[in-house]
Amino acid sequence: MIWIPGGTFRMGSDKHYPEEAPAHRVTVDGFWMDRHPVTNRQFRKFVKATGHVTVAEITPDPKDYPGMLPHMVYAGSLMFLPPNHPVNLRDFSQWWTFAKGADWRHPYGLRSNIHALGNHPVVHVAFSDALAYAKWVGKDLPTEAEWEFAARGGLDGAEFAWGDEFTPHGRHMANTWQGEFPRQNINADGFERTSPVTAFPPNGYGLYDMVGNVWEWTADWYSPRHEADAPKACCIPKNPRGGREDGSYDPRTTNVKIPQKVIKGGSHLCAPNYCRRYRPAARHAEPVDTSTSHLGFRCIMRGASDALLTGE
Repeated sequence: MIWIPGGTFRMGSDKHYPEEAPAHRVTVDGFWMDRHPVTNRQFRKFVKATGHVTVAEITPDPKDYPGMLPHMVYAGSLMFLPPNHPVNLRDFSQWWTFAKGADWRHPYGLRSNIHALGNHPVVHVAFSDALAYAKWVGKDLPTEAEWEFAARGGLDGAEFAWGDEFTPHGRHMANTWQGEFPRQNINADGFERTSPVTAFPPNGYGLYDMVGNVWEWTADWYSPRHEADAPKACCIPKNPRGGREDGSYDPRTTNVKIPQKVIKGGSHLCAPNYCRRYRPAARHAEPVDTSTSHLGFRCIMRGASDALLTGE
């Protein structure tokens, strides 16, 4: 883990998507954060030790989802499948499918495995799966403010986790999409899907993959906008916890609202022509019972900087 010293910074952005605004000052205490997202190798140890079964591996009970479409009553997870023709970018169903048998062991469907992906971030984990792992290792999930402060790497106000230029001197600094999303990925950064968690340079705090590769769960409930700046400097929020347990309608039903958490960081599917969320300020809502092929997590520990840390 890496010690993040804490401090005051400007959270959010007024320049991009509306849910990132308004930019506002907040303060966070220092904390320890995982150097990189939790990997398949780490998650496998957790499952072996605890017998944990992820949400994606459990067939949903129609009683919990009144009105659920009968043909979708099976264990699975959302998986990205690129179309081979132009599509309407407002219709995400053109590239996402609820794939039977897709889970953390089978990231690309039943015929896939993680044998060669031990150092890749674990995916197809719902919020409860991430929280269960965090508790098992004696850690927690970061708040949105903690996550964003760490992602900025000490560069308050910078566009990206490494500065204001996306590809400084032509160098790719994160695993994102190059080409016309969702049907053409020219893989200029060397990866079509996920990448090893240390494949790209760390930020100023020594943290890897704070932008791109996979989205990451946070502990905060989602709200469509940030709170505005406090009117007085003395009243800057400290260690804020955002949002409330509201939720949105589950796409598999017509009448069930699922609570949503904030996810951060963007993923390898973020592209210049779609989802320019490969920035620390970027945020998105994710239903707590949903898992996908581009969503993972990392953990934190709150406490003194001289705390004794042992290897996992």
